[in-house]
Amino acid sequence: MAIKFQYNKTSQQALAKQLQIRERALPTLKNKESALRVEVKNAKDKAVELEEQLKKEMGLYDDMIRLWSEFDPSLVKIEDVELSTKKIAGVQTPVLEKIHFGIRDYNMFEKPAWFPDGVAILEKLVKLAIEKEVFERKMELLDFARKKTTQKVNLYEKVQIPGFQDAIRKIKRFLEDEENLSKASQKIVKNRQQNMEVES
Repeated sequence: MAIKFQYNKTSQQALAKQLQIRERALPTLKNKESALRVEVKNAKDKAVELEEQLKKEMGLYDDMIRLWSEFDPSLVKIEDVELSTKKIAGVQTPVLEKIHFGIRDYNMFEKPAWFPDGVAILEKLVKLAIEKEVFERKMELLDFARKKTTQKVNLYEKVQIPGFQDAIRKIKRFLEDEENLSKASQKIVKNRQQNMEVES
């Protein structure tokens, strides 16, 4: 990215201001990037933990596979999932608050005695699955923000800050050269005037 500037004091001051803004923002951006990196890892770890917990829970009921064929899964339905948001390092992330289940009426005398336990098991498994999805979404949002922050850190560190420093250096040299030339030409003019005065 080429930085546009003019060879004058006003341009030099404007560039110095832009440089100062970026130099001040850089440590904050780096802190945000590392905080996001930690949060992405935490969300990923939690999602993996919930996945393993879900597999483990489902494994506990493998022995009851024949009983589950009697169970009517339409008895339980998700009516609503309450989510709230929490800001982490400036990023809005989802938080699972509550899952509202609807249980269809059924005749307790016609169905096996374990059906209420089956309903509770199904609710538990669904809650784990939804919670895992929420953490996966949280991880995606945080990771996206982390990548954007990393890009900005790299842009400031590798492109803009060195670019502004280089532009300021060029302007300084130009202004110094101009000043030296001005002084030299004044000296020449002064010497000529003195020579002319001596001659006359």
